[in-house]
Amino acid sequence: MNSGFLNLVKPPGLTSHDLVSAMRALCGRAKVGHAGTLDPAAAGVLVLAVGPATRLSQYLQDFTKAYRAVFTFGITTDSADAEGTVTLREPASTLTPEAVTATLAELTGEITMVPPAYSAVHVQGKRAYELARKGDRTDLPPRTVHVSRLQMLQFTDGDFPCATVDVECSKGTYVRSLAVMAGERLGCGAYLSVLVRTEVGPHRLEAATTMAELARDGLAAHLISPAKALDHLPAVSLEQTEVEAVRNGRQIPAQPHDIPDEMTRLLDPKGHLVAVAEWVNHATGTVLQPRTVLPAPAS
Repeated sequence: MNSGFLNLVKPPGLTSHDLVSAMRALCGRAKVGHAGTLDPAAAGVLVLAVGPATRLSQYLQDFTKAYRAVFTFGITTDSADAEGTVTLREPASTLTPEAVTATLAELTGEITMVPPAYSAVHVQGKRAYELARKGDRTDLPPRTVHVSRLQMLQFTDGDFPCATVDVECSKGTYVRSLAVMAGERLGCGAYLSVLVRTEVGPHRLEAATTMAELARDGLAAHLISPAKALDHLPAVSLEQTEVEAVRNGRQIPAQPHDIPDEMTRLLDPKGHLVAVAEWVNHATGTVLQPRTVLPAPAS
């Protein structure tokens, strides 16, 4: 059975679920999931998990993400992006690139933001966008995120000036909210007119695969092994006898040392990922306790 991850290009206009459904059709009965969605209007890197590797998606959720975005000033929409209904349209021709640069600097670092009304945040068991479409604009709780880079690359002036921006940020950051916050601080309003995700951790757009390439080459040609996809985690190589124990969910002794903060990959003698484990310190010694175990690869 195929098992691994895909660094896939999502085109604008499709939902993340659309690509998951297309992959399920391509993979037959294999289970397919994603490691973080993209808005329908956005394009770029979408990391999908295939087969038993879907169990591992949780370990990719916290990757830093990078985007190329365009903020358009003088216009606001109810969704904060190009898919929404325009709620304000007032020329902002006096806006300067210096003012935009200064405002972006204020939005860098640890900041508090409110997710857009049209977002996938859960509110009383429903998605916020489901409620918004029914006219129920529930106030969403603010969240703290970290924006490590918010740099303007190009400024285009005019009645409705645009700033092309590079964004690097933590999980949970809404670039649409950054555009709205920038517009509010500048006093002219803004919305996110273009968004392309360029990186999800080590998965970059220039190395991403299109659905056409998958159809042409086959899944195996582009599948990233679980061991490689999780190589941001430390690794421990197992003896074959330990492999069998781990596959049965049993903990194994480990060399005593400072317990890592991170989960750890357990690899078989051929380098295949057997499990992701947690270091546990007992009075009798340190052990590796499997938390997510994969089935043995097909021989």
